[in-house]
Amino acid sequence: MVVEGTSKEARTEVGVETPCRLLVADDQPHILEALRLLLKPEGYVLEMVRTPALAVEALAHDSFDGVLIDLNYTRDTTSGQEGLELVTRIKEIDAQLPIVVMTAWGNIDLAVEAMRRGAGDFIQKPWENARLLSILRTQMELHRSQKRAQWLEAENRILRTSGAPDFIASAASMRPVVETMARVGPSDANVLITGEHGTGKEVVAQTLHRLSSRSDRTLVAVNTGALPEGTFESELFGHVKGAFTDARADRIGRFELANGGTLFLDEIANIPVRQQAKLLRVLETGEMERVGSSKTQKVNVRMLSATNADLHIECAAGRFREDLLFRLNTVEISLPPLRERREDIPALAAHFLARYGARYRRAIQGLEPAAMQQMLQYGWPGNVRELDHTIERAVLMARGERIEVADLGLSAQRGAASNMDEMSLETVEAILIRKALARAGGNVSHAAEALGLSRGALYRRMEKYGL
Repeated sequence: MVVEGTSKEARTEVGVETPCRLLVADDQPHILEALRLLLKPEGYVLEMVRTPALAVEALAHDSFDGVLIDLNYTRDTTSGQEGLELVTRIKEIDAQLPIVVMTAWGNIDLAVEAMRRGAGDFIQKPWENARLLSILRTQMELHRSQKRAQWLEAENRILRTSGAPDFIASAASMRPVVETMARVGPSDANVLITGEHGTGKEVVAQTLHRLSSRSDRTLVAVNTGALPEGTFESELFGHVKGAFTDARADRIGRFELANGGTLFLDEIANIPVRQQAKLLRVLETGEMERVGSSKTQKVNVRMLSATNADLHIECAAGRFREDLLFRLNTVEISLPPLRERREDIPALAAHFLARYGARYRRAIQGLEPAAMQQMLQYGWPGNVRELDHTIERAVLMARGERIEVADLGLSAQRGAASNMDEMSLETVEAILIRKALARAGGNVSHAAEALGLSRGALYRRMEKYGL
């Protein structure tokens, strides 16, 4: 088996940014040498084999842009049966791979049968150099254009808008999160992000991706909780045409699409145990196969995952593989619920207010003090996501330039904090100061007197809490 390289100048001849990889199969050494002398200067990376078995082995372990094969491999044999069977086998491995067959002069029937089995074109021996180069170039460019179209379709179907999310985290409870993100973001370490529903796990994943050396590639996000078990493998690993009843065309999976970049699996605890073994194998070896294909592909993916479940409990109950958990949480980032980071509520509310004010073309100036006070006292069972939806509703419902309590539509019975024990000391202090300021109509001197503080001390606390 021989592999030949290429040069930058030669790559331009082929008309692509990267060299075309061509697998050549022929049992005659002088034929292989003649093809090497012709094709290498034209920019092809060549892998040359002398038997159909070696050709199949090469296809199972490497990727090619095309195949050039002879139809006879046994001395004094002219039936072409070996070559025809090889064409069939190649199409089983990769249905889209272009095949050009070489046949003896005048044996057109064999060439027609090869094309019926899936070959794209044929060349007769002895060949004309210009014709062979033209056929190969046409087949390669067609194959690459089909691959580009497939990738664009997959990106349109899967990838999200790559706008950078705003990461708001000034609360003391968020400091460990920010510090950990700063340390592990630039690395390739797998990160498990945990926290209640709506705490912002996907925003953390997007931020980690932007901090990494893979940020020039788009983050591929998958909600594994929304994938039916029957389509899990197809969605993650892709499939080939005919792999199952509805597989009408080849499909790129999320791992393949994220190759060289980052894959974010949300709701990781919902993956069925049977599928967890297949995910573990990709993480351990970096190898995968599309459903229905025997061709192994190498992928280089950084894995970010998220869950609101306690995976250690899931492991103890036998619902989650412990070895998979070890692979996923090289580093674990635990997000606190919004009720434990109330200091961030004003900044988060302002961020969402600006977003929805612009979206719905509403000139909302801010929130009334009573509305902010209610938001600070509310329990936020839905966390940041609920705050986001609450502000969107308020922008739509507001009758004036400022959002009032009625516009928020919050249910005191559902979300109010049951007692002060749920809040940090800083949170309680910030709430008391806001209440005092509201009662004093914004008069700092009167509020300070009611709180038993000096005016200067109150100003320092107001600055601390961003009031």
